[in-house]
Amino acid sequence: MKYKFLLIMIFLSSCSKWLDVKPQDGIIRDNYWQNKEQLKAAVIGCYASLLDNALVQNLFVWGELRADMVSSTLYTTVDEISIMQANILASNSYTGWAAVYRTINYCNTVIDFASQVIESDKTLTQEQLDAYLAEAHGLRALMYYYLLRSFGEVPLQLKASSGDDQLQQLKKSTQQEVYDQIMKDLLFAEQHALETYGNILEDKGRLTKFSIYAIEADAFLWMEKYDDCIAACDKIILSGRFGLMDGNVQSQWFNTVYFTGNSNESIFEFQFDKQKLNPFYPMFGAANNRFIGAPRVMEEVYGIDITDATKKDIRGDGGSMRATDQMIWKFAGATSGTQLDARTAADSYAHWFVYRFADILLLKAEALAWTNRGTEALELVGSIRSRAHALVFTERTPDPASAIDVSNYILEERSREFAFEGKRWYDVLRHAKRNNYAHLDILLDMVAFNAPGNMQQSIINKYKDVRSHYFPINQYELQADKQLVQNPYYQ
Repeated sequence: MKYKFLLIMIFLSSCSKWLDVKPQDGIIRDNYWQNKEQLKAAVIGCYASLLDNALVQNLFVWGELRADMVSSTLYTTVDEISIMQANILASNSYTGWAAVYRTINYCNTVIDFASQVIESDKTLTQEQLDAYLAEAHGLRALMYYYLLRSFGEVPLQLKASSGDDQLQQLKKSTQQEVYDQIMKDLLFAEQHALETYGNILEDKGRLTKFSIYAIEADAFLWMEKYDDCIAACDKIILSGRFGLMDGNVQSQWFNTVYFTGNSNESIFEFQFDKQKLNPFYPMFGAANNRFIGAPRVMEEVYGIDITDATKKDIRGDGGSMRATDQMIWKFAGATSGTQLDARTAADSYAHWFVYRFADILLLKAEALAWTNRGTEALELVGSIRSRAHALVFTERTPDPASAIDVSNYILEERSREFAFEGKRWYDVLRHAKRNNYAHLDILLDMVAFNAPGNMQQSIINKYKDVRSHYFPINQYELQADKQLVQNPYYQ
């Protein structure tokens, strides 16, 4: 039986740094899978789809707007404010998951058809084929991991469709079923992914064995599999391939880690560049930007030394945000240190940072805290704080034997280290839901502090229902797939 299908390849010029051979018309058909160059082109197309503006905006919105680090401006959209105020309806545009499933469909296409190439191109080895498949499985797992944490139950689309808008009619899978598929994909990817592609650009912009370990560590921690999380983190740490960038000179640290990207600290980043700009300028950098750092961030998250202005956490003013106007600096800043110049629209090519080495250290620390190894956990937190020149104001001395106290300290440190990187809501939710929501108060305290005074109680009441911690399924998706049932809280 012959298959005819369509894959819109987003081959932007940035991808030409990796690849010169690509489909000229952007369409892959029955006769496409003939040689390894075409196979590589299809795999790179999966990565190119990550640069879609809607996808990256979703990852920021899903990971930040329900938390306490971001504030609105006069230009924030109604849909965005609705999320920040916990008034999320199925008509909200950010409940749409089409961009994520588009990438999943590209990965499915590679997984379904790549094996044809080895039959027609005898220069392609099984090992090479499996390495390409590992990338597709790994990316699919990452996309489903975002969906799992954002929506809870989602349909598992595991076969290529003939087009992005013609996905199978599928019921939702349970959270456990989605998680099991994520781990199945990651296991294949771990076994077959390359350790290096031989150059920094691809090692940071494509999935390697180490970025697979990072996703595994994150997913293990989400499911409270602490020993597995520690083991995955150790595979990265003990490789000796990554390290924390020196923070003694803030301007150099910022330029290396955030402005340029692909530093030694980087594990996986979305590779925006001058040819394919990110969507962050109107979000963070323009005069009419839609998001700024919350007023509390500088004083309460990073702290201010009122006796010595030279003492500061490098991740605060000039790191994560610009204190004078609360501009989100990680994505909008061009310089740091003594002079803070913003990027122009033409310079808006900051990467999206999926995993950094600091993340691995703090994921491991959190797992250690819950396996009676609090002293080791605090040592890892200390290494993060030392690099950042964190202020004494934010230092805590929890009892190493108290898992919850150490864990709460790690949650605080993660807010400093990963401010605005799309992690805050997921971090708080992970802590809150641990041990069957034994720590729901962590989430409720956060939303109470962040809620407008006249809406505080209603927002708290909403979040007391744990079903509200996941988004509703968009109304369009419900109309397009008659087998889908709305998530329980929104029925």
